[in-house]
Amino acid sequence: MDSQITPEKADPNGSAPTEPTVLPGGRKAGVGMHFASLAGPYGMGDIGDSALAFIDSLASMNIAVWQFLPTGPTAYGDSPYQPLSAFAGNEMLIGIEPLIRLGLLTVDEAQVLTGLSSKSVDYGQLIQKKSALLTLAAQRFSATVSAKMKAAYAAFLDLHDSRWLNDYSVYRILKTQHGERPWPEWDSVFTHREADAMRQVQECQREAIENVKITQFLFDQQWQTLQQYAHQNRVYLFGDMPIYIALDSADAWAHPEILLIDQNGRPSHISGVPPDYFSIDGQLWGNPLYDWKYHESNGYQWWIERMQHAANQSDLVRIDHFRGFESFWSVQFGAETAREGEWLPGPRDGLFDAMHTALGKLPIVAEDLGVITPAVDGLRHRHNIPGMKVLQFEVGNPAFSLDDIGNNSVCYTGTHDNDTTMGWFSGDDKDTRSAKEIIETQKNALKVTGGTRETIHLDMIRLAFNSQSRLAIAPLQDFLGLGSDARLNIPGTTMNNWRWRVSEEQLSPAFCESVASMVKETSRT
Repeated sequence: MDSQITPEKADPNGSAPTEPTVLPGGRKAGVGMHFASLAGPYGMGDIGDSALAFIDSLASMNIAVWQFLPTGPTAYGDSPYQPLSAFAGNEMLIGIEPLIRLGLLTVDEAQVLTGLSSKSVDYGQLIQKKSALLTLAAQRFSATVSAKMKAAYAAFLDLHDSRWLNDYSVYRILKTQHGERPWPEWDSVFTHREADAMRQVQECQREAIENVKITQFLFDQQWQTLQQYAHQNRVYLFGDMPIYIALDSADAWAHPEILLIDQNGRPSHISGVPPDYFSIDGQLWGNPLYDWKYHESNGYQWWIERMQHAANQSDLVRIDHFRGFESFWSVQFGAETAREGEWLPGPRDGLFDAMHTALGKLPIVAEDLGVITPAVDGLRHRHNIPGMKVLQFEVGNPAFSLDDIGNNSVCYTGTHDNDTTMGWFSGDDKDTRSAKEIIETQKNALKVTGGTRETIHLDMIRLAFNSQSRLAIAPLQDFLGLGSDARLNIPGTTMNNWRWRVSEEQLSPAFCESVASMVKETSRT
């Protein structure tokens, strides 16, 4: 994709940056919105009719970019940042209405989901009920769909089966057979992928494995429809890629050589970050670390395939924790907190040179929040990768100036890891700031925005929109002026996250018109 974005500044090491790679055209406005948070009658937002309706709303708002969270299948804790696969789609995001139109489900059968809450996602009930519906739809696939769709399924298998799909499908069947436990806890013949055991499961579970593949195909078909509809409405899709993969994932099980784990799936060290804004003990993510020497030895092939897959799905991809490519925080397995760890060198230029050579322009945005060193900035600038600016972190500084935010950046009011702007401004019992710090932040925020306590959410959005950043984004909750009850995630916690949902009534024509006016006023149409 061509781009006209320009570098913020020269590379501190003197190297010329690669050609810009973000978005074509002028300054754009975006909305951050998790697919699960969309409105709809089936217990959870989805990539089907829920997503198409949201694109209609975005078009009426003059919003050009929709940023969403990772779309991989989730496990315990429901976090999209701990997916069971780096390549598969989250089956729970498959839209029900398209399956009904294909004749794979009936309206009456789908009613099992209509009694679920429309205000938040009840994952416990949803997963059990929707999984049964998706299995039923997959079982009907071969006898119901058209010859054209069967041919499309065959092409889907040709493209993906040997690369990741078969491994993922077998992994999901074995995980279910072992009570959803992580693969290092399975019977050893399956943990070690012994040839006889793998042949036996392929033969005995042929139908169940095929159902998983069909379900992934249905996800892919709905995603292609979503992409086409977004582009018809001039909306860019902005995806999100976690830097690390989960230990309990099909990728780690099928390709343990890409990670620093032993033959039983036990890591020696795990990922995290030292103490920061979000946590006084740091964040202990628990993901296994990459064997970067192995990746370098084969030209970073796994990463090239992962990046290509992400770029095929989205116009733009945020890579979470970009910091880890320059140096990563390594914590000994078994540690209680992330305090005890050390920085170790990452792949640095080698990875990005390899991806650029193989794929051309990289549609990447770097999540470069937290303590960022000149070396991290240098890596980003050398490859002309835009960084992030989050105003909730910036405006509390008395020396803050909007002019300090360059155009080779994406400016946010807050992200999915922040409280909503209204909640952040007010502060609550979960806030890591002291009462004095909250008061000082409030004073500075009102001074910088020139706004009021009642309108701070809109004032912060206007501030982002008036920045030089090529792209400015606010979570939908900020446009709506919602408080902490609408917060999507609290980092370092595993309960009651990723549940908030918007209602259809909140996306009224009057609301969309007000957003469109703000976009137009700040010249981001």
